[in-house]
Amino acid sequence: MKQSASLSAPPRRTRRIVLVSLAILGLAGVAFAVRRPLMMSAPRCMAGRWHGCFDTENGVLLMMLVGLPLAALVVWALARRRRAAGVTSAWRMSLAEVGMVYGTVPLVWITMMPGPGAGIVPGRVSLVPLQDLVTMGPVGIGGNLLIFAALGFFAPIRFAALASVPRILALGAGCSVLVEIAQYVLRLDRVSSVDDVLVNAAGAVLAGLASRRWWSTAAEVPSDQPRPALASAD
Repeated sequence: MKQSASLSAPPRRTRRIVLVSLAILGLAGVAFAVRRPLMMSAPRCMAGRWHGCFDTENGVLLMMLVGLPLAALVVWALARRRRAAGVTSAWRMSLAEVGMVYGTVPLVWITMMPGPGAGIVPGRVSLVPLQDLVTMGPVGIGGNLLIFAALGFFAPIRFAALASVPRILALGAGCSVLVEIAQYVLRLDRVSSVDDVLVNAAGAVLAGLASRRWWSTAAEVPSDQPRPALASAD
């Protein structure tokens, strides 16, 4: 029994290292790709001019990167608490929870930023599939793919009920529909497009497939309940 436990420890540690390494590499790649726009927003944020920091795309991305140490600290605190309680996969669960929130909320915040005609221009809707893809361009398509990518990547790792492609697709599409409806109802001077929903959902599915080997299973101990102790044989 002790031998099997010792043999299972290295693979778990390896999976944890791989997950953290992938997250770091992904964020480093994003930071490198948008380094010039971020440097344009840095002086305003450093000077405390929050008007140009949290209400611009560059400013939100900069704050997202600056807050990474705090997010890592939250992951560590959650994992430590769970390990002390005897919860299995404490690091994986904690990283997944923080990752899907921290990687999704700022990008949704960007999509909800009002345009210049917010509150004046009536809501606009585009329900013809694939009509707006041409006008999005590579940057627009890439951004829409990323909006719910973190959710699609981490949600099936944390929740066994979401560990399937159809459910990740439904999750990404459902969240995207809610965002598009909010844009229309709040009159944010944005076009509520079915193509946004399609690309957002596709991004969630692609990210989910990238994390497939770490998906949670029904056989694992759910939620934060510690694993019951094995009864010792008399």
